[in-house]
Amino acid sequence: MKKLLGLLVFVVVFQVNAQDNNALLKHYEAFYKQMQVQGDVQGVINALTHLNVLSPNQGRLDTLAVLYMNDNKHAQALNTIGIEKNINDSDMAVEVKAVSLKALNEPERAIEQFEELFKRKPDAVIAYELADLKTQVNDDKGATLNITFGIANAKDEMKRTFYEQQTPYQVPLKAAFLYLKGLIKYKENKDLNIDAAVAILDEAMQIAPNFNLAKISKDALISRKYAPEKKD
Repeated sequence: MKKLLGLLVFVVVFQVNAQDNNALLKHYEAFYKQMQVQGDVQGVINALTHLNVLSPNQGRLDTLAVLYMNDNKHAQALNTIGIEKNINDSDMAVEVKAVSLKALNEPERAIEQFEELFKRKPDAVIAYELADLKTQVNDDKGATLNITFGIANAKDEMKRTFYEQQTPYQVPLKAAFLYLKGLIKYKENKDLNIDAAVAILDEAMQIAPNFNLAKISKDALISRKYAPEKKD
């Protein structure tokens, strides 16, 4: 009798908890939709967090990570979905990991994620991210492969934004690739390749006359070329 009574109590408690859980799910689903209507990003984040606690769902986790990334909360984005490479990740999750790791100055780990993204979707935009990061970590051979692909596949409407000026500006993606190509050419032989690197930067500026960073780099190379030699 006692065993039967205990079982009945367990069943009743389980049913009550299930009903409470379903009620909470419905509440936060409605709350989530309302926050979307109001354009309240923090409200959407709160709703998704509650929904994931009540009923874990990878799609919602990926969406939550994207929201954090778009709000420049990159550490939170990675805490949501992790940093490990996973071939079973959605494209959305791989992109979040790549972008957030780059933003947190983890170029090697970011490269790993961008490589996975490039395998799934080989386009010039992702190729530029790879070329830029590989240049930073001195993988010039790998960067050159991405640059070659990018120059061949960059479309006229593709742009890259630069921020070294007070006001950000955009240049065609092909010009951005040529800028990286010029830097790598110079790095190959800093004494002999100045003219060749300048010629590549000139090519970039012909495409984008407003390319301030290319002009700064060109001027620095010319100054180096004509700088007086230091005497021992």
